[in-house]
Amino acid sequence: MDIIYSSIESLLNNIDTLTETFLTSMGIWGAIISCLLITVESILPILPVCVFITLIFYTFGSFVGFIISWIFTCLGCILSFTLFRSKVKNWFYKHFMKSDNVKIKKFMKYVDNMSLSGLAVLVAIPFTPASAVNVAAGLSNMPRKKFITAIMIGKLTMVYFWGYIGTTLIECLTHPVYLTKVLLLLLGALIVSKIVNKCLKLD
Repeated sequence: MDIIYSSIESLLNNIDTLTETFLTSMGIWGAIISCLLITVESILPILPVCVFITLIFYTFGSFVGFIISWIFTCLGCILSFTLFRSKVKNWFYKHFMKSDNVKIKKFMKYVDNMSLSGLAVLVAIPFTPASAVNVAAGLSNMPRKKFITAIMIGKLTMVYFWGYIGTTLIECLTHPVYLTKVLLLLLGALIVSKIVNKCLKLD
């Protein structure tokens, strides 16, 4: 099992390295392409978003790179959400929600009733697959305003992590310093979401 995991991790690292080398060699165009790929990553999770954010930070600087990465990350999630809400949701409900599949109905009910804070923290976790969250929210009855608000809060933490900390899941779990930083970022997302929810009353 360890051999298989090591092989997969090595393959992913090689893909990330090749992608970074290719985009870096393109100069400013590599950073521009990275902005577009960050948006696409919200639909295709196989793309290494950490590489794109790192390159944007390197090209535009920490502050501007952070803003650009955050904007395009949020944009990708909103586009993905809108696509599934407008084009797939009706088909999904027709073929699945009217069936006797209790697990699907229970899961969708959970998504429908998910709090702003819960969604914001989920999105803020650096290793959460954005596409899965976007699809689930798009197929649910979750208010669009709640989803967008949670994305805008949660992605601040996610972009900060990949831009300033940037490490693997294994390193986060095995190194107390990295794990502490992640937990503090998630706590920050939770506090901000609570304050915003109190003002906007989205739950």
